[in-house]
Amino acid sequence: MSVIDKLQNVFNQLNANNLHLLKEIYADNASFEDPAHRIYGINNLTEYFSKLYSNIGDCKFIFNSTTVADKTAFLEWSMHLTHPKLNKGKVVIVSGISKIIFDEKIVYHRDYFDLGEMLYEQLPYLGAIIRQIKKRLAQ
Repeated sequence: MSVIDKLQNVFNQLNANNLHLLKEIYADNASFEDPAHRIYGINNLTEYFSKLYSNIGDCKFIFNSTTVADKTAFLEWSMHLTHPKLNKGKVVIVSGISKIIFDEKIVYHRDYFDLGEMLYEQLPYLGAIIRQIKKRLAQ
């Protein structure tokens, strides 16, 4: 199984109780970035996911397409997550792309997604304001 196949499998079974799976796919010195964080090292990454998954109800990924060239991969995905404080606990769907650089394991992982779509637009008052602004911009 390729590193990218392993990544997809791990992320679709990952939860607060099996974070040890991260060590199977990430190198000890791996770096991880998303719109809100920059993390270095597998121990810090595991701690980050521990905090993240302690609040999430469910999180699944649908991987729509994957492109691999040499030791770099780009994955287009949709994340389906539930969180008690977002969207009244209902599913939030966020689209994104990940850039992965790997050797035997992943050494670099960068997620690109709209943080506003995932977080700010799901908050009761702020979300309504942001949606109204987007609606006006689209006219």
